[in-house]
Amino acid sequence: MNIRERFVKTLLGEKVDRVPFMKIFGGTNAIHPIWEQEYPGIGKCIDELLGFEGKYRGWGVTGINMDPSNMGQPEVLKETEDIIVRRRGDGTVEQVYKGGDYHRHTIEWPIKTMPDWEAYKEKHLDPDDPSRFPDNWDMRLKEYRDRDYPLQLTHRGVYGFARERMGDENLAFAFYDTPELVHNMMDYYTDMAIKLWEKQAADVEFDLIECWEDMASKNGALISPQMFREFMAPCYKRIANFAREHGIKVILIDSDGFIEELTGLMLEAGVTALYPYEVMAGNDLGRVLDRYPAVGVIGGLRKEAMYEGKEAIDREMVKARALIKKGRYIPGPDHFVLHLASFANYRYFMESLREVVMTTKPEI
Repeated sequence: MNIRERFVKTLLGEKVDRVPFMKIFGGTNAIHPIWEQEYPGIGKCIDELLGFEGKYRGWGVTGINMDPSNMGQPEVLKETEDIIVRRRGDGTVEQVYKGGDYHRHTIEWPIKTMPDWEAYKEKHLDPDDPSRFPDNWDMRLKEYRDRDYPLQLTHRGVYGFARERMGDENLAFAFYDTPELVHNMMDYYTDMAIKLWEKQAADVEFDLIECWEDMASKNGALISPQMFREFMAPCYKRIANFAREHGIKVILIDSDGFIEELTGLMLEAGVTALYPYEVMAGNDLGRVLDRYPAVGVIGGLRKEAMYEGKEAIDREMVKARALIKKGRYIPGPDHFVLHLASFANYRYFMESLREVVMTTKPEI
């Protein structure tokens, strides 16, 4: 059984020889500068050193541009020792921090009215823009067709796409004040994504669709169940229809915050798996797997344990082993590794997790 098969079958609750060992968050996408100073070149060899399976987070991406295109170069509006303020080509103004774990936030949003949106999608959201596909697409297809790792089609989120153009607060008002604008944004982007997926699926088979949402805080989802069902569920049902038509069995949602209640809504709309279930936001994976036996789960191990020390890490490994036995679970940290974690502790966490994965099977 290869990595690709283990990934899909684990999340579907089917029999596997073991679950896959994937970085989820970490590895080459979280090499802290101090690690590189202590171990020069670690960023280039960390995946091989720690034995991670698969590509990227464990499942690969194609590199097709699913974001706004025709962006041009950003304009720097202000720069100090600590920050850069810049305007991106679509009008978004963001403040970028030169240090810390989380590096940017938006201070001005490009979409406020329907005319803003009409101009935005005409300029930046043409699904037929040839620049969306890399020049070496034909060369990449050979690797994709011969792969042993899962490969995803990407969606920037039904809620996620809208919030990144309007901001959470403005979007919250728009659900009530300008619902036609919100419907149009969510529907249009989903239609665009499906058109791009059709082009990709004509060339290669995919294993999952991943949607980035980040639509919850520690208090739960940022919209009500009623708003989810009215605005988001129709888009997810179209995504699920596409998945069925193309033999794609995993629809995976990425959302931070407390997402236990959101899990039920997503399952109702056709989603099959979620991650990363941040522990400090209140998520309890044992409870999730018991409450929603049809959901696949990824992540859910406390990233904070990596700087708390070996005893804390060992407790997470006990938890990981028990959760794997429940089925439908792929273990990993519940978000990016914080700069407080030393490479030694990160390595201990991952090597311990690899031992758990290799010696524990779902009891199904």
